[in-house]
Parts: sequence; C-alpha cells; structure tokens
Amino acid sequence: MHADRHATTLEPGEIEAAVRTERLNLCGFLDGLDDADWDVQSLCTAWRVREVVAHLTVTTRATIRFVLVQAIRARGSFDRMEVTVARERAARFTPAELVAQLRESADSSRRFPGSGPMDPLMDLVIHAQDIARPLGRPYPTSPAVALPSLVYVAGSRFLGGPKRVTGLELVATDAEWSGGQGPAVHGTVVDLLLVASGRPAGLAGLSGPGMDLLARRLA
Repeated sequence: MHADRHATTLEPGEIEAAVRTERLNLCGFLDGLDDADWDVQSLCTAWRVREVVAHLTVTTRATIRFVLVQAIRARGSFDRMEVTVARERAARFTPAELVAQLRESADSSRRFPGSGPMDPLMDLVIHAQDIARPLGRPYPTSPAVALPSLVYVAGSRFLGGPKRVTGLELVATDAEWSGGQGPAVHGTVVDLLLVASGRPAGLAGLSGPGMDLLARRLA
C-alpha cells in the first residue's frame, strides 16, 4: 500500500518545524549522557558520538568560503571533508559546548551550502540513531518525520539510496506505506531508513524475502 503524497513529503514550513523539534529532542537526549558515552563508537565508522554531534553543529555555521577552503584541504573529497571538520570541532569544543551550539541552532533555517531543504532533517533523524543505538538507548522518531526522510534517501543518488534499495519493495510496519517493486523487506520506517542510508545495524529489525539481497548490498 502506498501512502498519499503528503505523508511522504513535507512543505518547507513543515520541514523547518520538524528540524527545530528534532534538534531540541536530540539535545534533550544528549543532556542525559555521561562522559564515557561521548567516546562510544557510533554507527558512523569514522566517528564517535562526539564527532557525530560536532558534525550536526556545522550545518548552520558553514559558509561558502569555509566549505571551499575545507574542500581544498580534503583534495575534493566531500566525505573526507566532513570527517575532518567533525573531528576538529569535536576536539575544539566540550560535549556541553557542542550541545549548547546544537540547541542554539534549533530556530535557524540556514543550511550547509549546496544542500537541499530535506538534508538537515534527514541528517538529524539518521544521526540520532547513529548515536543512540550503540549506546543501547531507545530513541523514538515519529514515522511522520522518518518517512519523508526515508523516501528522500531512497531516491537520492548522492546519498546512495537507489543502489541499496532498487529492485526491492520496502514495506513499513509502523506506517501505511510501501515503496519500490521486487522482493519485500518489512520493518519500521526508521530501520528501513538506516539500511537505505547504508547502516547494516538496521538489518536486525527487518524481515522478508528481500533480506538476502539487501544484506549483500550492505556488506
């Protein structure tokens, strides 16, 4: 069953409101972490929890000049640039300072140069799980926010979604939605989003005849 279009897309004002809510929710979660939690390896292999949070503080602070300088340093690799910038910010600021910066940015509509309206929201939804899951702490995200993020990632070549989920039918178990054609994979919207974004950790919550193909693609 495919949901109506509004369930899978958000208007600009809805995106901004959701970004604000997700930033504040994540800050509330981060306030409960102890010092050791900040050094736990996240689902992002290059980052600990502190680097993931540092990355999220860059979104509203990066200027075009900053991006150009960092891109040159990274020899044109966007991934290398993101990893380096996050590591440097994580070393420069304490966890409390990073949380304060993220909280301060809650009402900002600024985006990373060159990014689209959905990028900050998608980034928050995925990275919250990157942080929470290795810590063994539940972090609920509403399907109303996660589903537009899933649809966005699944269709984004830049984010690698199509190479992971093309030829599969994704079936949400916590929303009236399915997408794609092929062997089915069933799971929550958040778990489907994790695998669409390349996180094997999402596989544990999924089932269905498309699992073997999906697992191979994420290996």
